[in-house]
Amino acid sequence: MNEDLKYEINKDLLKITLSGDYLLYDNQKQKSALYDVAKNSAINKIAIDAKNLGQWDSTLVVILFELIKIADFRKINIEPKSFPQGLSSLINLAFAVNRNPPSPEQKSSFSLEAIGAWGYDIYKSFCKGLAFIGQSIKAFGKVIIGKSQMRGIDFSFALEACSLNALPIVSLISFMVGLILAFVGAVQLSSFGAQIYVASLVTIGMTRIMGAIMTGIIMAGRTGASYAAAIGTMQVNEEIDALKTMGINPVDFLVTPRMLALVVTMPILTMWSDIMGMLGGGFVGVTMLGIPIQKYYEMSVNAISLNNFLVGIFHGFVFGIVIAVCGCYYGIYCGRNADSVGVSTTKAVVSAIIWMIVMTGIITVICQELEI
Repeated sequence: MNEDLKYEINKDLLKITLSGDYLLYDNQKQKSALYDVAKNSAINKIAIDAKNLGQWDSTLVVILFELIKIADFRKINIEPKSFPQGLSSLINLAFAVNRNPPSPEQKSSFSLEAIGAWGYDIYKSFCKGLAFIGQSIKAFGKVIIGKSQMRGIDFSFALEACSLNALPIVSLISFMVGLILAFVGAVQLSSFGAQIYVASLVTIGMTRIMGAIMTGIIMAGRTGASYAAAIGTMQVNEEIDALKTMGINPVDFLVTPRMLALVVTMPILTMWSDIMGMLGGGFVGVTMLGIPIQKYYEMSVNAISLNNFLVGIFHGFVFGIVIAVCGCYYGIYCGRNADSVGVSTTKAVVSAIIWMIVMTGIITVICQELEI
């Protein structure tokens, strides 16, 4: 049976006697009355006697904690007597915890230390990225020799998600890009009376670079973000830790099917994007520029070059690797909270687009040097 909070006032002294058991003490009325007395300006000292205290739990610790806070606020003395060792330790521990978040250190915006830390962070990220690429290459090697832990059903689902399900958005965007290319080209070519070459302009532009770039941007925002969010959520829910505990390599099980699916489908989607872009250009050329459909078709076929076509397909292949690596990398190295999933998804998309631009520049320089 719980005892009541017994206290008496002797002039400016508030004496509290703790006797008996205090288990699950929830008498709010008595606690409020005691706190009000302790806050009285006439009280200049508080004494707490726990000589006859029986069993107790954290509810008593909360009461004493509030009394000590009141005494500290009023800057009056409080004298605990005959406190059990455990009770004293818990009260000391409660006051030892700093509940105020630490204020961030104010560092100068420009210093040698800041530059060094920035450079070291880049170095660590670069090394971590290389290590992940190495693990991915090793996982692909396991697929080739038949020792991978990748499941065929996972590859099938990933293949469907980044191929058939992506066709509508790729078709729409590519059609509109071809349409815009035709409009822009017609504005310039019409001044020379050469509108017929709109077909060649659209065909060369789409097959060599624009089809691959537009497909890459679409897939980075659609599939790359999906990879980062899905794997990042598994990281937050500790599912990746569970896979490691069961002896399953997360790269084999989660990354390989997604990367393989995207690498296979990107060249195919690039070809489809080329076709839809040429159809978009043909729509403008035939319906708005008055070019006969047979002539437009003939000019488009004559403008198709195997070199341009293969360069575009190679761009799509490289972009597939870039998008898959960025999406899976930021998913695997996601933090442990919900906000980290959003950050990882954003970083995956931004990094994929940046690296696609970098790879486009590199491939363009190589093709220029090889005269392709």
